[in-house]
Amino acid sequence: MTDSSAIDPIALRRKVAWRVLPLVILLYIISYLDRANVAFAKLRMGETLGFSEDVFGFGIGVFFIGYLFLEIPGALLVERWSARKWFARILITWGFISAAMAFVKTPSQFYCARFFLGVAEAGFFPGIIVYFTHWFAQNDRSRALSGLLVAVPFSLALGAPVSSMLLDVKWFGLDGWQWLFIVEGLPAVVLGFVVLAFLTDRPRNATWLTQAERDHLEGVLAAEAAAKEATGKISVWQTLRLPAVWLLVIGVLVGNSGGYALSFWLPTTVKNLSGGSDQMTLLYSGLYYSCGILSVLISGQTADRTGDRKWHAAGGMVATGIFLLCSTIPGQGFGTQMIWLCLTALGAFFWIAPFWTLPSLTLTASAAAVATGLINMGANLAGYAGNHVTGWLRTHGYGEMQCLHFLAACFIVGGIIISFLRLKPKSA
Repeated sequence: MTDSSAIDPIALRRKVAWRVLPLVILLYIISYLDRANVAFAKLRMGETLGFSEDVFGFGIGVFFIGYLFLEIPGALLVERWSARKWFARILITWGFISAAMAFVKTPSQFYCARFFLGVAEAGFFPGIIVYFTHWFAQNDRSRALSGLLVAVPFSLALGAPVSSMLLDVKWFGLDGWQWLFIVEGLPAVVLGFVVLAFLTDRPRNATWLTQAERDHLEGVLAAEAAAKEATGKISVWQTLRLPAVWLLVIGVLVGNSGGYALSFWLPTTVKNLSGGSDQMTLLYSGLYYSCGILSVLISGQTADRTGDRKWHAAGGMVATGIFLLCSTIPGQGFGTQMIWLCLTALGAFFWIAPFWTLPSLTLTASAAAVATGLINMGANLAGYAGNHVTGWLRTHGYGEMQCLHFLAACFIVGGIIISFLRLKPKSA
């Protein structure tokens, strides 16, 4: 036994955070860019291959169907096997599949590549959630997750100018959109080997901690797990009978249908509204996502300061829809429309972090644990539904304004649904 009484918990938490978080956040940045860069490539890819908007809508959305296949098994593998080995497998396979997107020629090949990209990446995000339970106590875990949420708009804000530069290259007989997939996909393969070398599965495996630090951290996490286990469990059937669960599932399904589709179709929307070049389109898209970074940071601070989560989530969704509707007001110049879109970005990224705290605020601990998986399924199905419907609308003669009205309605209805949630009494 080692004496852990001399351990400084704050210094230990900081030491763990600086070792674990930078690499995990970098992985998530690459992950989100590789799933979303088809939105940037689409500006040239569709013209070259003759893909309709409906083809893109289904192809973008089918990723999320593939993603559902290994989501739960992937989380279990992190818990019972090895996060280091599982994440390395995920990174290497998704990197190669993402790069292989450069060589699709037909809609069927496009669908297959997107589906298997989803399968390859499945289990990564829920695996990270499980991985954090191996390193961070509950309070620290929330702050760690907020870093991942910043990674989403950051990856897209970074990807837009990089993609803009790649679109015009023509090396070795390959078009710019093909190099976009190759250049942005292969870093995941490299990082897969970095993970094998540097990621540590659990505190007991950490040679960069002292024995006393390892014992202290393992003890804190074990005590927290034991306390959670003592609260009892609730069955899936019992969870499904709770109205709050279905408000959360349907709310995120509807709201995220607008969110995912807006993110994936944004470059197309900006190009149609501005009439500018592809490079200018991607720079404006980068501005939108930069506003998203600011929004995530503001949301985290104000939610923590006020203690409010429900109205941050519901209000953020509704505000997103209203700002998006304002961008469709007739007679505006593109400059004014871009201002509305930047305000839309502030709303679109404002509601996400507060929303994911709502299960624990509206349900008991055991019910929240069961419900979170179901809610996450709703969030991922939204990626399929929103993108497929948007592609269908564009192919069947509906214009840019009608598509934006559909997305705005998703946000507003989702926010209204969330507003009906009843929070647990504070004494509960």
